[in-house]
Amino acid sequence: METVRSCGCKGIRTCLICEKEYSISKLNLASDLQKQETYVYCPYCNKAWPGWNYNEFKVHPNHSGNPIDYPGVYIQMDFLSIEEANSLMKDLDSLPWDISQSGRRKQNFGPKCNFKKRRLRLGEFTGFPKTTHFVQEKFSNVELLNDFQTIEQCSLEYNPDRGASIDPHIDDCWIWGERIVTVNIVADSVLTMTPYLENSRYNLDCVSSQKLIGNEKCVTKPSGENIVVRIPMPERSLIVLYGEARYAWEHAVLREDINSRRVCIAYREFTTPYLPNGDHNSESVEIFQQATNFWS
Repeated sequence: METVRSCGCKGIRTCLICEKEYSISKLNLASDLQKQETYVYCPYCNKAWPGWNYNEFKVHPNHSGNPIDYPGVYIQMDFLSIEEANSLMKDLDSLPWDISQSGRRKQNFGPKCNFKKRRLRLGEFTGFPKTTHFVQEKFSNVELLNDFQTIEQCSLEYNPDRGASIDPHIDDCWIWGERIVTVNIVADSVLTMTPYLENSRYNLDCVSSQKLIGNEKCVTKPSGENIVVRIPMPERSLIVLYGEARYAWEHAVLREDINSRRVCIAYREFTTPYLPNGDHNSESVEIFQQATNFWS
């Protein structure tokens, strides 16, 4: 549907507002996925156990059933204190929110990217809000992120009144690096992971140019088509996807998993070619300079 919609949706993306206005029927993805072999990832034992409900990880260590290994996930509980989360939310809400697709709102700080033509430019990027600086500073205390250089920071709001969600996808691999970082500020939520068994989308051809964590030679495809893994995103936690979870699985936030206002901040880094000494570093030098700025 190519109709311009005031809600912010376009193409196949929809929310409750435009679905009602244009009589659009939306597939109940949650219902279909629950018919498959489903697992819930436990951040305490780093395995995925049979189940669907978000809270099932909380029974640790008294899990039941046979678990599967699920590499490429890091979760730090209570990454933000209650006071830090409350202060951060107040500061974010003092900034303007922009409408986005699928019932979301966003605050985006980063360079201008043309994903179809693989073109990068500075655009209006001048750095990040000073009130969010402390979050990036806390990354240095996480071994997996001690050399992480934030290039894009995007606040995202999911509101159940708008039917907010994000469809299954893999973050672009041409420009965004291996580590996909999310700080979940308000409300527990869950990432729903489904295997991606093709090779034709998402610029996955660029992965071979990446210096992967652990110097992995390649990323293997999931062995089964009908496996669903649910990754908890507790309130105030830090979540990092990398390796196989980053490149071999699509991730989604289902509408059915948004029961109250959820706000998170997503952080992205550059791919290897845009880092110092990379083949395209000349295109990113000025962007790196602006990414060190935190404005009031």
